[in-house]
Amino acid sequence: MKVLQLGKFYPIRGGVEKVMYDLMLGLSAAGIDCDMLCASTENHPAAEIQLNKHAKLMVMPTNIKVAATMLAPTMVIKLRNIAKQYDIIHIHHPDPMATLALFLSGYKGKVILHWHSDILKQKTLLKLYKPLQSWLIKRANLIVGTTPVYVKESSFLDKVQNKVDYIPIGIEANTGNPGLESSIKAQYPGKFIVFSLGRLVEYKGFEYLIRSAALLPENFQILIGGKGPLEGELKELISELGLTDKVKLLGFLSDEEVDAYFAVCDIFCLSSIWKTEAFAIVQIEAMAKGKPIVTADIPGSGVSWVNKDGVSGIVVPIENPQALANAFMKLEEDKEFREKCIEGSISRYHDYFSRDKMVGKCLQLYRKVLSN
Repeated sequence: MKVLQLGKFYPIRGGVEKVMYDLMLGLSAAGIDCDMLCASTENHPAAEIQLNKHAKLMVMPTNIKVAATMLAPTMVIKLRNIAKQYDIIHIHHPDPMATLALFLSGYKGKVILHWHSDILKQKTLLKLYKPLQSWLIKRANLIVGTTPVYVKESSFLDKVQNKVDYIPIGIEANTGNPGLESSIKAQYPGKFIVFSLGRLVEYKGFEYLIRSAALLPENFQILIGGKGPLEGELKELISELGLTDKVKLLGFLSDEEVDAYFAVCDIFCLSSIWKTEAFAIVQIEAMAKGKPIVTADIPGSGVSWVNKDGVSGIVVPIENPQALANAFMKLEEDKEFREKCIEGSISRYHDYFSRDKMVGKCLQLYRKVLSN
């Protein structure tokens, strides 16, 4: 079996490319030949890197930006030259460039379409891309989501449910940095820490998380990691509500810092409000550290499937600061319930969201597709 992961970018920044990269590493560690073809981002140079005996990373230069998507024309040429080597092309959606490359490649083998999310906000992009997207849905031998909920609820997939399955995202737990964790903890003595992480954009719902802080006792500390276009607006809101001591915007965090904040927090909160948030890898990063999760119940999203209400944490209505505050206070005051959610988080991580589980389910579906 030889597999190609196709789509998105390198260096790894977003959830989609992290899944591709981790699948490549996990499958190659299991002795499966698995390469990855993607476009560059952040001016990363074109490169071909042999990662191990069974895995090669191929990064094509990005030259053009059209309708909010990056185009790497050499990806088309490269895929045409190598497509016949692979038994399966595992393409990750949404990525118009990867879809165009597959369409023009002449590839006749098996295609697995990994449907990470619908295109929701970028209406112009969807209008241009829709014919290709329809072709890809029809062309795919199997379509997989990250949760059973999202692929069932997607209006784009309602006529192809007979070839839909899912592969929950899985990660490897980090070992941690005790020194860094102690340093962070010392900055907030006696505080019950609520941590959140993500780009400072509208769909993340940070406005509602910040507003919830005004409803919390003084022993609560809310920490939000990440950068983005709403940074100035959110800082103004924090100041306007008189929350400069209770809410901190941490800015960009390194991977090591992110891991440390997950370790020291008492609760992780995902305040996202739109279906754009299809899964949220940050939830399982928190679960791997045994943290209770508070999430908003986003219609049609898989977020509330990942965080099971009453098991790994609490699910609340979207856009509701009072509901967020109530959930935080419940977890702080009810120690028995908090312990139950800590155990539930760890159990759900090991049962569903480890990298080994993701790779195992993926390999099972590859064999199923090749046998048909």
